[in-house]
Amino acid sequence: MANRLNGKVAVVTGAGRGIGRGIALLLAEEGASVVVNDLGCEVDGSSSSREPADSVVAEIQSQGGKATANYDNVFHMDGGENLIQTAVDTFGQIDILVNSVAVIRDRMIYQMTQEDWDQVITNNLKGTFVPTKFACILFRQQRGGRIVNLTSDAGLGALGCSNYSAASEGIIGLTRTVARDMGRYGVTCNAISPLARTRLFPGLVEEYREAGAGLTPEDVAGIGPSPPITRWEGSGSPDDPENIAPLAVLLCTNLVENVNGYVFGVRGGSIYLYSNPQIERSIHREGNYTMDEMDVLVPKMIANR
Repeated sequence: MANRLNGKVAVVTGAGRGIGRGIALLLAEEGASVVVNDLGCEVDGSSSSREPADSVVAEIQSQGGKATANYDNVFHMDGGENLIQTAVDTFGQIDILVNSVAVIRDRMIYQMTQEDWDQVITNNLKGTFVPTKFACILFRQQRGGRIVNLTSDAGLGALGCSNYSAASEGIIGLTRTVARDMGRYGVTCNAISPLARTRLFPGLVEEYREAGAGLTPEDVAGIGPSPPITRWEGSGSPDDPENIAPLAVLLCTNLVENVNGYVFGVRGGSIYLYSNPQIERSIHREGNYTMDEMDVLVPKMIANR
């Protein structure tokens, strides 16, 4: 099936490089008109450049697709609003929003500065919230829309990146809540936690798996090891950021309109669906607990494994 998104208009933030770029290209290949947003900053959020967004637009247009560039800083309210307005002014509507902005400033928690914290939380988390807010105003009016947020497994336990971890978990919470807020209007909101080789994470997948005090990302996430890839079919490699695009684009179609509020993982040739948090065990009584009761009951509850 081709042209799954023919006639649709998509906005992709952070689309000048890496995972966002791959998603923007595939959206265009599937028929969508694409607003390619990228500030063109470094991995720590410093500086800016129009070249990344412009190059992706040129690539889409060279293949016969429709695209326009946007350079707004989407964690500013006026920047996020202007981004969504760009889609409407250029292509007449907006149907899809993919949030893929991220910066990193890794530090151990005892070395983390206020600037390190604020930069990552503001760019990654607020930079997801702001475009979502303004897109949802239109999605609610038109009774339909698709939102895909890029996040990470860092919040499950990653060394030296408390700011990035907090932002990643915040994006997951935002995803689930937007799914509830907007589901009644025919809008879906899902998240993808990818593992790929990008500017933010320039090593190989195998190196990620060996890092972090002997715990692999699969160990931390509780999803078990990925099956070994003995032969990679097609172009690229298991580490390419383009590998995330097919799932992201599918979530932008009407083929999975009942998939809402989910978090997926993508690693190499594997796609995971994460379970939502569940209560593992509990204690009950009528009335308040005394500290003497807590001394006995809570250790038993925790240790009873």
